[in-house]
Amino acid sequence: MIRLIVYSPFWDTLKKSNESTYTLINHHHISSSTLDKLRKNKPLNTTTINDLCRILNCQIQDIAKYLPNEEDQFL
Repeated sequence: MIRLIVYSPFWDTLKKSNESTYTLINHHHISSSTLDKLRKNKPLNTTTINDLCRILNCQIQDIAKYLPNEEDQFL
């Protein structure tokens, strides 16, 4: 399965912040399953993306990136 939304920007943003996976889980109550979804580029809901932007004081493009693909379904 080809992923069109990837979360590689999130990991770069996290490294540049004062936060860590530990603080996200223990201080901000982001679940470990959410972090696993980020690692595996699995779908996230917009509420979670909003929470991450708020916690990391960043924009959505600092969390996720859309990668166009020739195999996208025709709309």
